[in-house]
Amino acid sequence: MTSNASQFSLRSITAADNSQMAEVIRQVSAEYGLTPERGFAVGDPSVDAMYETYATAGAAYWVVEYEGRIVGGGGVAPLAGGDGSVAELQKMYFLPVCRGQGLGYKIVLMAQKFARDQGFKQCYLETTAALKEAIALYERLGFELLTDPMGDTGHQVCEVRMIKVLD
Repeated sequence: MTSNASQFSLRSITAADNSQMAEVIRQVSAEYGLTPERGFAVGDPSVDAMYETYATAGAAYWVVEYEGRIVGGGGVAPLAGGDGSVAELQKMYFLPVCRGQGLGYKIVLMAQKFARDQGFKQCYLETTAALKEAIALYERLGFELLTDPMGDTGHQVCEVRMIKVLD
């Protein structure tokens, strides 16, 4: 199946998207071996309630729609256990059909703008070395590697930590 970026739409998540987005997260996690028993985000209770999770102050989540189905998404929220100045880029998951279309790039830019508009000074993220394409994207967008985790995300298994100053 071939696709091009114009066939995809980006929009804010709705409650009706919860089950489809949870399925995307589970499929992508399984593809990369990111299992809940190993401590990856796929095991978070929020996976089945993404709309409710991001319908809070300082948080936002966007989904990618293709042919009437949710095929990806990503969001931002205040860093748990942080000092209030740091937002965390979270739950960036994309099915193969929408990879390489610039959609992750667009969502990260939207998340950074949202975070900046909310008064956050930095954007933090955690990922794993298995997600090489994601790490390359974050580096292209100016994120820098950190040696130690920030906040209290509950994802100690995510050994790649990055930060970007929001100017």
